Amino acid sequence: MDFKQIQELIKMVNKSNIGELTVELKDFRVTIKQKEERVMQVAAAPFQAAPAYPHVPQHIPSHTSTTTPEPSKSAETSEAAIEAKTNNTITIKSPMIGTFYRRSSPDKPNFVDVGVEINPGKVVCIIEAMKLFNEIESEIKGKIIKVLVEDATPVEYDQPLFLVEPS
Repeated sequence: MDFKQIQELIKMVNKSNIGELTVELKDFRVTIKQKEERVMQVAAAPFQAAPAYPHVPQHIPSHTSTTTPEPSKSAETSEAAIEAKTNNTITIKSPMIGTFYRRSSPDKPNFVDVGVEINPGKVVCIIEAMKLFNEIESEIKGKIIKVLVEDATPVEYDQPLFLVEPS
């Protein structure tokens, strides 16, 4: 069994309600389990370990301050357009804890940028978890309107990564 086949199994288990899957082939055995919050808590309790990536609340600055200078017309227009679009958006969230990467290697282009059209199955980023690089694919069709995470930063399970305007 190769790495791609294992990744496909992981994706199938994540999308289903299967709790655990074990595959045995000759001298090879792999078990895939769905992650549950209480499992993580029980595992962490005997070691008294702190979480690997502490949750950092994200602050969205308010634009109602009267002390800030007035933005130019083009900035005002694009900001208004983004705010109007965010009312009808879908969020692509992280399916796991790990490190978020926008490209496969430093010398390659980003998988997606703002304004790029995506389709189901299109790779939008990579999340590294335990030295495994997991390609995260879009499940929707639309246009990326905002990237919510900086490249090479830790992400939590279910953390928003991209805002997409569905088409």
